[in-house]
Amino acid sequence: MFLLAALTLGTLAIPAAAQDWPMWGRDESRNMSSPVTGLPADFSPGKFKGTSEEIDPATSKGVKWIAKLGSQSYGNPTVAGGRVYVGTNNDVPRDPKYSGDRCAMYCLDEQAGALIWQVNIPKLGTGKVSDWEYLGICSSAAVEGNRAYFLSNRCEVVCVDVKGLADGNQGYADEAQYYAGPGKPPVELAGTDGDILWLFNMIDECGVFPHNITASSALVTGDRVWALTANGVDYGHVETPAPNAPSMIVLDKASGALVAEEASGTGHRIFHANWSSPAYYRVGGKELGIFPGPDGVLYAFEPDPVMADDGLAVLKEAWRVDCNPPHYRMKDGKAIKYATRYGPSEILGTPIVYDGRIYAVIGQDPEHGEGIGNAMCVDGDGKVVWSYDKINRSLSSGAAGDGLYYIPDYSGFVYCFDAKSGALQWRHDTKGHIWGSPLLADGKVYVGNEDGYLTILPARREYKKEDVLEIDMGNSVLSTPIAANGTLYVQTFTHLFAIAKP
Repeated sequence: MFLLAALTLGTLAIPAAAQDWPMWGRDESRNMSSPVTGLPADFSPGKFKGTSEEIDPATSKGVKWIAKLGSQSYGNPTVAGGRVYVGTNNDVPRDPKYSGDRCAMYCLDEQAGALIWQVNIPKLGTGKVSDWEYLGICSSAAVEGNRAYFLSNRCEVVCVDVKGLADGNQGYADEAQYYAGPGKPPVELAGTDGDILWLFNMIDECGVFPHNITASSALVTGDRVWALTANGVDYGHVETPAPNAPSMIVLDKASGALVAEEASGTGHRIFHANWSSPAYYRVGGKELGIFPGPDGVLYAFEPDPVMADDGLAVLKEAWRVDCNPPHYRMKDGKAIKYATRYGPSEILGTPIVYDGRIYAVIGQDPEHGEGIGNAMCVDGDGKVVWSYDKINRSLSSGAAGDGLYYIPDYSGFVYCFDAKSGALQWRHDTKGHIWGSPLLADGKVYVGNEDGYLTILPARREYKKEDVLEIDMGNSVLSTPIAANGTLYVQTFTHLFAIAKP
């Protein structure tokens, strides 16, 4: 197998603070919950200066700093070791040597929001089919010690030094050419460029055909990195060009070497693509990698690979559960067509693990519109505990705490369930499409919507509409709010806000 680089750092690991948010979902459970307290109950993001995209900080309230992003930002922020990582596009260049439609992972200073370094990546060159215009980096960085891991728009798993090139170029040494792009003269590297340690190209190494964009957020647990591959259908949505390519892989976190891949045949059952992210179940001595399938099925895999008959290291399937009720798939003995309002869906939101159980919802690309959904709770043996089919399609991951499970749907409703029984406690209408996930922190549930409103609900069983706050963020909030070290982070399409009490 050809690896671009596989070297370890010779520096000491940077410890993560207890209240950091170092990866998508904060930890391997992916439960969108934080122990942070003392978050502002009310704030104002400020007003734009005239017709510009610059926000006047004097008009804001309770805002620590504001970082300008590109014109589209889907890569949810993470916070670790005094740094903030966020994916965006290059429509507002931070470095004049990088121009045009490119994709960027920013590393910002946690205290002031200033740029420390960026990994600025050229497009794949395939057009909409595998690297859609202006989407930017859609993956959230996973940070552990002195390394950060994310998936690039070029269908790569990327490992970088959290210090950037400021402490020298280590590991992979061809950043100048990589950042320039194939067939172009190398760029002149600077201290504000990212230091790549290794790259794993899933197209070259696994035969993946990424559909539209590679969007999975890496899961780092033990000595391994888990990620979904973005393998999907062709541009015409007629067939899957690479049905035998894996939908999920596991890499060695130190070297980037392939450890194993799923081999459950999901490539032959893909509805659209693999855009979700894996979770990890670690309860009572049992460990499972949780895979949200592109066929609407929730899979669990044993963490240690086994050898297949062809000599390939694969993940052993422990169990699978169909998250689509039977009547979503078949009617009058005939299969119901995908991408229709009443048809089956894949799992786009990341499953979460809470109190020994796994929670997942089904959904589809927002371009398919609204449709029927399903929320499901499964135990560690793959037994369905409860399901609820009155929810609509959802792109979201959930948040759970104090016996309650919160999940939005794409239609704009936020649901609160009793986590054990599945009994609906309440439903709130935000009146705008929801792309992101809820944050549970400081006794509140935070969720943004496409219309640009951040809704703040009390995290409790009782619902009172008069207790719900709405804050106009000035632009679409398609990402998920996070909380770290006393600060609330809210990302709009074009800005990242760090919100904290004085």
